[in-house]
Formats: sequence, structure tokens, C-alpha cells
Amino acid sequence: MSVKFKCLLGLLLLLPSLANAQPPPANLIANISGRTSISLSGVWKIIVDPYETGLGARFYENRKPKDKQDLVEYDFDSSGNLKVPGDWNTQRESLLFYEGPVWYQKSFEYHQRGHTRSFVYFGAANYLARVYLNGKRLGEHTGGFTPFNFEVTDDLRDGDNFLIVEVNNQRHSDGVPALNTDWWNYGGLTRDVAIVETPETFIQDYFVQLAKGSRSDVAGWIKLNGAAPAQLVTLEIPDAGLRKSITTDANGYADFHFPAKLRLWSPETPKLYHVILSTAGDRIEDQIGFRTVETRGAQILLNGKPLFLRGIAMHEEAPFRSGRSFSAEDAATLLGWAKDLGCNFVRLAHYPHNEALIRAADRMGILVWAEVPVYWDIEWTNSATLDLAQQQMRDLVARDHNRAAVVLWSVGNETPISAPRTEFLKQLAAYARQLDSTRLITAALNRTESGGPDTRVLNDPLAESLDVIGLNEYLGWYSGLAEDADRAVWKVPEEKPLIISEFGAGAIYGYHGDAETRFTEEFQTRVFQHQIEMLKRIPSLAGMSPWVLMDFRSPRRPLTGIQDFYNRKGLISDRGQRKQAFYTLQEFYRKMAETQGVAAHPGDAKSE
Repeated sequence: MSVKFKCLLGLLLLLPSLANAQPPPANLIANISGRTSISLSGVWKIIVDPYETGLGARFYENRKPKDKQDLVEYDFDSSGNLKVPGDWNTQRESLLFYEGPVWYQKSFEYHQRGHTRSFVYFGAANYLARVYLNGKRLGEHTGGFTPFNFEVTDDLRDGDNFLIVEVNNQRHSDGVPALNTDWWNYGGLTRDVAIVETPETFIQDYFVQLAKGSRSDVAGWIKLNGAAPAQLVTLEIPDAGLRKSITTDANGYADFHFPAKLRLWSPETPKLYHVILSTAGDRIEDQIGFRTVETRGAQILLNGKPLFLRGIAMHEEAPFRSGRSFSAEDAATLLGWAKDLGCNFVRLAHYPHNEALIRAADRMGILVWAEVPVYWDIEWTNSATLDLAQQQMRDLVARDHNRAAVVLWSVGNETPISAPRTEFLKQLAAYARQLDSTRLITAALNRTESGGPDTRVLNDPLAESLDVIGLNEYLGWYSGLAEDADRAVWKVPEEKPLIISEFGAGAIYGYHGDAETRFTEEFQTRVFQHQIEMLKRIPSLAGMSPWVLMDFRSPRRPLTGIQDFYNRKGLISDRGQRKQAFYTLQEFYRKMAETQGVAAHPGDAKSE
């Protein structure tokens, strides 16, 4: 490729997307929990395939030898087992560091019903999944944290069936995320798998929220899928005495806008309304909260009132047992710890977390920052990589756009500044706004420059495209001493709200010593104490999510006897033990909560 052609290609990739371009529709079925489904979770047969010989050998056919001389060099029936949902890394010691293909097989019975469509639904599979039913290829999906489904109405047999999935968690330079991350690359069918049944024409998706900028109007849309797309749809919110009729067009689409008197959702009163959508042949129910979120200068407003986000960052790491978190029980534990800490907010780093956690946040009144894994450095000039990032944003928004808890869509974390990177992220931010204009757009930035002694200046051109600025900084851990925070001055765009989206220090639970010794609980506590005093002096500060709720696995952390392949910055150990810094932050949040009704800034917290 000539230098001139490379330059031309780069310029084309930097062109902004067409202003009138509409995002492609998500192919997801909304609200799986509200549908009739047959769970395929449980024990699956697996074959580890490090050289990916299974494609050539057609493992997906699940074939048996025809006679004694027929050579078939695989057999799911005599192979080992893995539980689904679950990652393979923590279920088998030999697979802890494994990256490559694993073939999953599940036999099940299915009995067909008339006038019913069927779909196979995956909550997530990391990273590339190729899916086969009864030997037929259904398709593939790329991306480790978003759901996907395939219609199988004509492919299911009445009786015995088998589903085979090749899951490959190998990292790729053009992937999202790319080659380098600071979390464990858990492979496998990490979330639920199910056969979902719908009527022949069904309510595929819907958006029912408050109209942008309004606390008294409900607005949204409905999308039907099937041979009879133009139908009358009834929307009911019984607790609010609402019943509206909407007619979809020839494409199965209709939007709506009507006044409503609703009790607004907030962390203090997380009210969820029973919402019913029905047609002549379909009915789906959901629990939906209604609230507004917007900015005014350097403030974040929830339902028109300033709110400081008392938060914590967290990975999708299972408490106590380790591995990928996926269950309602995991969500209750993790978010319960966040509530005990005094949080009204969690940053879900650095990828979409499971739906059980999002719905639990809805019920518990915890605001959510949701993020796609555009992490560190990726292929900014690769249009296919941008497509993949947009796909993951699209499917994240499609899954969670009715969850009141989600207030921030994040387009990335700690990305190095360059013209191609900034244009990539600007396009992703614009795309997220096309998908959902009712929430705020953010990103976690970390590139600052010196503005003089003790002064750091955030001068990132991406800030122009964000509603809320996130800033990761590690004074006292990766740079300087904890006491440097006492003199630190941060120059940030003060016309926008700022969230200090990461700060912290590593400590191993039970390791004690003086406050100058790294990895002691005392060192971690000292960093938090000085950071808190620094944050009080930042006028535009609207929230914080220190790093991190619980210790989590990372291959980048090999220090024997201390890290042992865990990032130890958790305020809680991976076994649920609370470190000293937990109580330091808890006390600060308690004082803040006492003055929350007076002012929404940590500098106004009472001192004792």
C-alpha cells in the first residue's frame, strides 16, 4: 500500500458520520425475563481445541462413527463438563490462563407449539461465538459482554435437539477490547442461554421513559416483529391510571408522547412501575422507573435537583468464589456492599455487566455508569473496529434503555490522545446519542499535562463531545506521594461536571505496617485520606468512583505473595473481607449524606 493511499484512507476514516444516518436496529429480543423461555443453563459437554481443529473436523455435526472403521476423532459424550453460565478459567485449574477455542455441546428436548416462533438467546459469550443447531450453522457473534440471539423456529426438531457453540476468547489487535487489558480474559458461555418463545408477530423492543427534559410526559417507541406489523398496541401503567392505544406502521414501529403523573425514581425512592404492553396476540410486562438526568453547568441534575454521585468502581468479578459474576445472588452481594459503603452510584468498568446486576440496581436505587470496552489503545483508524465498538454500544443500549438506574453511557477508558482516536470516540459518542438522547455521555480520561508546580491540566479534545468528564488519577500510587494531593490543583473544563472516575492504592487484606509501606492496609488508607481532602477543593466535582470495590483477577499483577495475579486495589478482598480504607470512605460518604439535602458537593460535608 502506497504512502499516498494510506494517507487518503486515514482521511476517509476521519470524516464524520452522516448527520442524518440512523443507527441500524438491534436484532435483540427485549426483556427476556418477561418471555416464555426454556433454560439451557446447567452442565454442558466441552472439548478444548487449542489448534481449532474442530472446524475442519466438523465438531458441530456431533457425529458418531458409522461402523468400526469410520474414523471420528472427537466425542462429546465422553468429554468433560463445564457449567453454564460460567467461565472455563475458574472451573478447571488447567484452563486458568487458557486462551483459544472451546467447543460446548448441549442436548435438550423441545416440543413445538403452533403459531410460535423460537429463538436461541445468549446473555454473553467471550469473545467470538459460532453457533450451530442440529448441525446447521446459525451464525456468529463477536464481543464478549453483550447479548445476541438467532431465530430457530424452522431448525428445531420436535423431540431431541443438540446445540453446539465454539467459543474463542483469543485477543485480537483489531478487537474491542484489543490485546491489552487489566482484567482477566474469562472465556466461555459466561451468561444464561435459553430458548425463547414468542408469538408469530411479537413486541420485539420498546422504549418507555420520561421525555427528554420533562418530568411530566412519558415518551418512547414500540417495535413489532412479524408478518402482521401494523397493529394496535396498548400501553398500560396501572399504578398511574394510564392506558394508551398506539398503532404501529407497516414497519411495525410507532412512537408516542403523553402526559403522566408519576412518582419519580431516585436513590432514596427507587419506585418502579408495572408496565404492560399488549397486542391482539402478544403481551409483555416490565418494571420501569421514571426519572430525568441532565447537566447544568458543573452539576448533574436528577429529577431537576443537584446530586453528588457517591460511588465506587467495580468489575464483574464474583464475590467469594472468583470468576465471572453472573447471578442475581452475586449482584445482591456486590451492590449490597456498595450500599453499605454509602454509595448511590457505581461505575461498571470496563465493559457491559450482566443484566441481573442492572435490574438489581434499579430495585436498590443505585445509579449506574455503563461502559463499552474501548480500553487503552485500539486500532483507531480501522473502520471495522469502529463498527464493532458501535455494535457493542447498540446492544448495550438496547438491553438497558428502560432501566432508570443507568444514567451514563461511557465510550471509553484511558485512551491515548491522537487525532484518529479523538475522531473515533467522537463518532462513538454521537452514535450513542442517536441511540438514546435521554442519558448523559461520558468517558474516563487520564491524559493531563503540567500547568506549573503541583498543577495538572486536563486538555483533552474529547471533552468537547462529552456531557460529563471522567478523570482517572493515581496520585500517591502510580505518581508522587499521598501527601502530594494536599497541594494538587486540577485544571479541568469547569463548565461541565467532573467525576473522578478512578483513584486508589493496592493493599492485601490483613497486611499491616506503617503508612509508608506499599500494599499495607495503612498505606491504602493514607492515600484515601489525602485524596478525599483534595477532592473537596475541586469546584466542578460532581461525583467520584474510587478504584475499586473488590479485588479482582488480572494477569498483569504477578507479584508473588501479594498480588498472585490479583489487582489488590479493592476496598474488599476477593473473599469479602473489608480493608481499613473501606471504613475511611464509608465515613466520608456518611458525612456527605448528612448534608446532601443542603448542598451536593463534598466540600460541604460536615466535619466532626
